[in-house]
Amino acid sequence: MRETPRPQGTADDLRPGPPQLRPGRALAHTPGASGSGSPHRSDSRPPQTPRGGRPSDPIGRSGTTPPVPGRPASFLLLGLPALLFALITWQVVANGPLVRVDERVSRVLVHPDRVSELLSDLGGVGVALPVLALVLAYVARRGRRAGARRWWLPPLAAALVMALVPTLVVPLKEFTARPGTPAVPPGTGYYPSGHTATAVVAYGAAAVLLLPWLASATARRVVVVACAAVNLAVASGLVRRGYHWPLDVLASWCLGTVLLTCLALVVSRAAHGAGGGPPAAGQDGETRRGPAAP
Repeated sequence: MRETPRPQGTADDLRPGPPQLRPGRALAHTPGASGSGSPHRSDSRPPQTPRGGRPSDPIGRSGTTPPVPGRPASFLLLGLPALLFALITWQVVANGPLVRVDERVSRVLVHPDRVSELLSDLGGVGVALPVLALVLAYVARRGRRAGARRWWLPPLAAALVMALVPTLVVPLKEFTARPGTPAVPPGTGYYPSGHTATAVVAYGAAAVLLLPWLASATARRVVVVACAAVNLAVASGLVRRGYHWPLDVLASWCLGTVLLTCLALVVSRAAHGAGGGPPAAGQDGETRRGPAAP
Protein backbone atom coordinates (compact mmCIF):
# COMPACT_ATOMS: atom_id res chain seq x y z
CA MET A 1 0.00 0.00 0.00
CA ARG A 2 1.06 3.52 -0.71
CA GLU A 3 1.06 5.90 2.16
CA THR A 4 -0.32 9.37 1.83
CA PRO A 5 2.60 11.75 2.02
CA ARG A 6 2.58 14.08 4.98
CA PRO A 7 3.35 17.76 4.47
CA GLN A 8 6.89 18.65 5.41
CA GLY A 9 7.48 21.84 7.40
CA THR A 10 10.21 24.28 6.64
CA ALA A 11 12.91 25.51 8.96
CA ASP A 12 10.95 28.69 9.61
CA ASP A 13 8.03 26.65 11.00
CA LEU A 14 10.22 25.08 13.69
CA ARG A 15 11.54 28.24 15.32
CA PRO A 16 10.61 28.69 18.98
CA GLY A 17 8.08 31.33 19.96
CA PRO A 18 4.63 31.89 21.40
CA PRO A 19 1.64 30.49 19.51
CA GLN A 20 0.15 32.83 16.98
CA LEU A 21 -3.47 33.92 17.17
CA ARG A 22 -5.65 32.74 14.33
CA PRO A 23 -8.98 34.13 13.21
CA GLY A 24 -11.89 32.55 15.13
CA ARG A 25 -9.59 31.12 17.81
CA ALA A 26 -9.04 32.30 21.42
CA LEU A 27 -6.41 31.37 23.92
CA ALA A 28 -7.37 30.30 27.42
CA HIS A 29 -5.40 33.14 28.96
CA THR A 30 -5.17 36.55 27.38
CA PRO A 31 -3.86 39.83 28.74
CA GLY A 32 -6.42 41.59 30.90
CA ALA A 33 -7.59 45.16 30.96
CA SER A 34 -4.53 46.26 32.87
CA GLY A 35 -2.27 45.34 30.00
CA SER A 36 0.24 43.55 32.21
CA GLY A 37 0.54 40.68 29.80
CA SER A 38 0.04 38.07 32.52
CA PRO A 39 -2.89 35.67 32.48
CA HIS A 40 -5.72 36.88 34.67
CA ARG A 41 -9.42 37.65 34.49
CA SER A 42 -10.35 40.09 31.76
CA ASP A 43 -12.21 42.36 34.18
CA SER A 44 -9.12 42.75 36.38
CA ARG A 45 -10.97 41.29 39.41
CA PRO A 46 -9.18 38.83 41.72
CA PRO A 47 -9.93 35.16 41.07
CA GLN A 48 -11.97 34.91 44.27
CA THR A 49 -13.29 37.16 46.99
CA PRO A 50 -10.78 37.63 49.83
CA ARG A 51 -11.86 35.81 52.95
CA GLY A 52 -11.73 38.95 55.04
CA GLY A 53 -14.02 40.74 52.59
CA ARG A 54 -16.94 38.37 53.02
CA PRO A 55 -19.77 39.37 55.33
CA SER A 56 -19.82 37.60 58.66
CA ASP A 57 -22.67 35.86 60.44
CA PRO A 58 -23.84 36.64 64.02
CA ILE A 59 -20.98 34.62 65.51
CA GLY A 60 -18.30 35.95 63.21
CA ARG A 61 -17.84 33.09 60.74
CA SER A 62 -16.77 34.48 57.39
CA GLY A 63 -18.75 33.93 54.24
CA THR A 64 -22.23 33.70 55.72
CA THR A 65 -24.95 36.08 56.78
CA PRO A 66 -27.25 35.94 59.80
CA PRO A 67 -30.35 33.81 59.28
CA VAL A 68 -33.40 36.03 59.01
CA PRO A 69 -36.73 34.16 59.23
CA GLY A 70 -38.70 34.27 56.01
CA ARG A 71 -42.45 34.42 55.66
CA PRO A 72 -43.17 30.76 56.55
CA ALA A 73 -40.96 30.89 59.66
CA SER A 74 -42.38 34.23 60.71
CA PHE A 75 -45.92 32.86 60.40
CA LEU A 76 -45.06 29.80 62.48
CA LEU A 77 -43.30 31.75 65.24
CA LEU A 78 -45.54 34.81 65.28
CA GLY A 79 -48.84 34.01 63.61
CA LEU A 80 -49.65 30.60 65.08
CA PRO A 81 -48.88 31.48 68.73
CA ALA A 82 -50.83 34.72 68.38
CA LEU A 83 -53.83 32.89 66.91
CA LEU A 84 -53.72 30.24 69.62
CA PHE A 85 -53.48 32.92 72.32
CA ALA A 86 -56.53 34.70 70.85
CA LEU A 87 -58.47 31.43 70.75
CA ILE A 88 -57.69 30.57 74.37
CA THR A 89 -58.54 34.10 75.53
CA TRP A 90 -61.87 33.96 73.71
CA GLN A 91 -62.71 30.61 75.34
CA VAL A 92 -61.81 31.93 78.79
CA VAL A 93 -63.91 35.07 78.40
CA ALA A 94 -66.87 33.16 76.90
CA ASN A 95 -66.50 30.23 79.32
CA GLY A 96 -66.48 27.94 76.31
CA PRO A 97 -66.04 24.17 76.05
CA LEU A 98 -62.26 24.44 76.07
CA VAL A 99 -62.46 25.87 79.60
CA ARG A 100 -64.47 22.89 80.80
CA VAL A 101 -61.89 20.51 79.37
CA ASP A 102 -59.19 22.58 81.06
CA GLU A 103 -60.89 22.24 84.43
CA ARG A 104 -61.19 18.46 84.10
CA VAL A 105 -57.50 18.16 83.19
CA SER A 106 -56.53 20.34 86.14
CA ARG A 107 -58.40 18.13 88.61
CA VAL A 108 -56.30 15.19 87.42
CA LEU A 109 -52.96 17.00 87.53
CA VAL A 110 -53.21 18.93 90.82
CA HIS A 111 -51.18 17.27 93.60
CA PRO A 112 -49.71 20.00 95.81
CA ASP A 113 -46.34 19.26 97.38
CA ARG A 114 -43.15 21.04 98.34
CA VAL A 115 -41.35 20.21 95.08
CA SER A 116 -44.05 21.73 92.90
CA GLU A 117 -43.99 24.89 95.00
CA LEU A 118 -40.22 25.23 94.62
CA LEU A 119 -40.43 24.69 90.87
CA SER A 120 -43.09 27.36 90.51
CA ASP A 121 -40.84 29.82 92.37
CA LEU A 122 -38.35 29.65 89.49
CA GLY A 123 -40.78 31.82 87.53
CA GLY A 124 -40.88 34.51 90.18
CA VAL A 125 -39.50 37.97 89.55
CA GLY A 126 -36.96 37.56 92.36
CA VAL A 127 -35.32 34.59 90.61
CA ALA A 128 -35.78 35.15 86.87
CA LEU A 129 -34.97 38.86 86.65
CA PRO A 130 -31.53 38.64 88.34
CA VAL A 131 -30.56 35.90 85.87
CA LEU A 132 -31.57 38.08 82.94
CA ALA A 133 -29.81 41.12 84.43
CA LEU A 134 -26.53 39.21 84.69
CA VAL A 135 -26.80 38.09 81.07
CA LEU A 136 -27.62 41.63 79.92
CA ALA A 137 -24.50 42.98 81.63
CA TYR A 138 -22.32 40.18 80.27
CA VAL A 139 -23.50 40.55 76.66
CA ALA A 140 -23.22 44.34 76.79
CA ARG A 141 -19.65 44.09 78.06
CA ARG A 142 -18.65 41.50 75.46
CA GLY A 143 -20.22 43.47 72.65
CA ARG A 144 -18.51 46.68 73.66
CA ARG A 145 -15.12 45.00 73.98
CA ALA A 146 -15.58 43.38 70.57
CA GLY A 147 -16.06 46.80 69.00
CA ALA A 148 -19.64 46.33 67.78
CA ARG A 149 -21.14 49.65 66.76
CA ARG A 150 -24.58 48.72 68.15
CA TRP A 151 -23.48 46.60 71.10
CA TRP A 152 -26.18 48.20 73.23
CA LEU A 153 -29.11 47.22 70.99
CA PRO A 154 -29.59 43.51 71.91
CA PRO A 155 -29.46 44.11 75.71
CA LEU A 156 -31.79 47.10 75.37
CA ALA A 157 -34.24 45.12 73.24
CA ALA A 158 -34.26 42.27 75.77
CA ALA A 159 -34.93 44.70 78.63
CA LEU A 160 -37.83 46.27 76.71
CA VAL A 161 -39.32 42.87 75.91
CA MET A 162 -39.12 41.95 79.59
CA ALA A 163 -40.85 45.21 80.51
CA LEU A 164 -43.69 44.32 78.13
CA VAL A 165 -44.61 41.26 80.20
CA PRO A 166 -46.40 43.07 83.07
CA THR A 167 -47.65 45.70 80.61
CA LEU A 168 -49.54 42.99 78.73
CA VAL A 169 -50.32 40.47 81.46
CA VAL A 170 -51.82 42.77 84.12
CA PRO A 171 -54.54 44.27 81.85
CA LEU A 172 -55.38 40.80 80.55
CA LYS A 173 -55.83 39.51 84.10
CA GLU A 174 -58.26 42.33 84.86
CA PHE A 175 -60.10 41.88 81.56
CA THR A 176 -60.62 38.13 81.78
CA ALA A 177 -61.10 37.98 85.58
CA ARG A 178 -60.71 34.20 85.59
CA PRO A 179 -61.06 32.53 88.99
CA GLY A 180 -58.35 30.29 90.34
CA THR A 181 -58.34 26.55 90.95
CA PRO A 182 -59.86 25.03 94.12
CA ALA A 183 -56.31 24.75 95.49
CA VAL A 184 -55.94 28.53 95.92
CA PRO A 185 -58.01 31.07 97.88
CA PRO A 186 -61.07 32.46 96.04
CA GLY A 187 -60.25 35.30 93.72
CA THR A 188 -59.87 36.30 90.10
CA GLY A 189 -57.08 37.41 87.78
CA TYR A 190 -55.35 34.10 87.12
CA TYR A 191 -55.31 34.32 83.32
CA PRO A 192 -52.70 34.42 81.86
CA SER A 193 -50.01 33.11 84.18
CA GLY A 194 -47.62 35.87 85.17
CA HIS A 195 -45.02 33.43 86.51
CA THR A 196 -45.01 31.51 83.25
CA ALA A 197 -44.70 34.63 81.11
CA THR A 198 -41.87 35.92 83.31
CA ALA A 199 -39.98 32.64 83.07
CA VAL A 200 -40.42 32.27 79.30
CA VAL A 201 -39.28 35.79 78.49
CA ALA A 202 -36.52 36.12 81.11
CA TYR A 203 -34.81 32.76 80.54
CA GLY A 204 -35.62 32.77 76.82
CA ALA A 205 -34.20 36.26 76.31
CA ALA A 206 -31.05 35.26 78.20
CA ALA A 207 -30.62 32.29 75.85
CA VAL A 208 -31.23 34.41 72.73
CA LEU A 209 -28.55 36.88 73.83
CA LEU A 210 -26.02 34.23 74.83
CA LEU A 211 -26.22 31.95 71.80
CA PRO A 212 -24.29 34.19 69.35
CA TRP A 213 -21.40 34.46 71.84
CA LEU A 214 -20.98 30.72 72.38
CA ALA A 215 -18.34 29.32 70.04
CA SER A 216 -19.10 25.68 70.82
CA ALA A 217 -22.14 23.89 69.43
CA THR A 218 -22.27 21.82 72.62
CA ALA A 219 -22.45 24.96 74.74
CA ARG A 220 -25.28 26.36 72.62
CA ARG A 221 -27.15 23.08 72.91
CA VAL A 222 -26.75 23.10 76.69
CA VAL A 223 -28.15 26.64 76.93
CA VAL A 224 -31.20 25.77 74.81
CA VAL A 225 -31.90 22.56 76.74
CA ALA A 226 -31.46 24.32 80.09
CA CYS A 227 -33.87 27.10 79.06
CA ALA A 228 -36.50 24.58 77.95
CA ALA A 229 -36.05 22.48 81.10
CA VAL A 230 -36.48 25.46 83.43
CA ASN A 231 -39.65 26.59 81.66
CA LEU A 232 -41.11 23.08 81.73
CA ALA A 233 -40.28 22.87 85.43
CA VAL A 234 -42.03 26.18 86.14
CA ALA A 235 -45.12 25.15 84.16
CA SER A 236 -45.37 21.74 85.83
CA GLY A 237 -44.91 23.29 89.28
CA LEU A 238 -47.65 25.87 88.72
CA VAL A 239 -50.14 23.32 87.42
CA ARG A 240 -49.31 20.58 89.94
CA ARG A 241 -49.43 23.00 92.87
CA GLY A 242 -52.76 24.34 91.62
CA TYR A 243 -51.62 27.94 91.26
CA HIS A 244 -52.86 28.05 87.65
CA TRP A 245 -55.06 26.20 85.21
CA PRO A 246 -53.22 24.49 82.31
CA LEU A 247 -54.67 27.00 79.82
CA ASP A 248 -53.21 29.87 81.86
CA VAL A 249 -49.75 28.39 81.32
CA LEU A 250 -50.30 27.55 77.66
CA ALA A 251 -51.49 31.08 76.89
CA SER A 252 -48.38 32.58 78.53
CA TRP A 253 -46.18 30.25 76.46
CA CYS A 254 -47.84 31.60 73.31
CA LEU A 255 -47.39 35.19 74.43
CA GLY A 256 -43.75 34.59 75.34
CA THR A 257 -43.03 32.92 71.99
CA VAL A 258 -44.24 36.00 70.13
CA LEU A 259 -42.11 38.32 72.27
CA LEU A 260 -38.99 36.15 71.97
CA THR A 261 -39.38 35.89 68.19
CA CYS A 262 -39.43 39.67 67.93
CA LEU A 263 -36.32 39.84 70.12
CA ALA A 264 -34.51 37.24 67.99
CA LEU A 265 -35.23 39.26 64.85
CA VAL A 266 -33.79 42.41 66.46
CA VAL A 267 -30.66 40.57 67.63
CA SER A 268 -30.15 39.00 64.20
CA ARG A 269 -30.46 42.30 62.36
CA ALA A 270 -28.19 44.04 64.87
CA ALA A 271 -25.49 41.42 64.32
CA HIS A 272 -25.94 41.68 60.55
CA GLY A 273 -25.59 45.45 60.44
CA ALA A 274 -22.79 46.05 62.96
CA GLY A 275 -19.10 45.26 62.81
CA GLY A 276 -16.96 43.61 65.47
CA GLY A 277 -19.44 40.86 66.05
CA PRO A 278 -19.26 37.95 68.46
CA PRO A 279 -16.23 35.67 68.17
CA ALA A 280 -16.28 32.19 66.71
CA ALA A 281 -14.06 29.19 67.32
CA GLY A 282 -11.46 28.56 64.66
CA GLN A 283 -10.24 25.19 63.49
CA ASP A 284 -7.41 25.34 66.02
CA GLY A 285 -9.89 25.75 68.88
CA GLU A 286 -9.00 29.39 69.51
CA THR A 287 -11.54 32.17 69.23
CA ARG A 288 -11.31 34.79 66.56
CA ARG A 289 -13.20 37.99 66.05
CA GLY A 290 -15.28 38.45 62.96
CA PRO A 291 -14.23 41.08 60.41
CA ALA A 292 -15.65 44.54 60.87
CA ALA A 293 -18.27 45.66 58.40
CA PRO A 294 -17.20 48.53 56.15
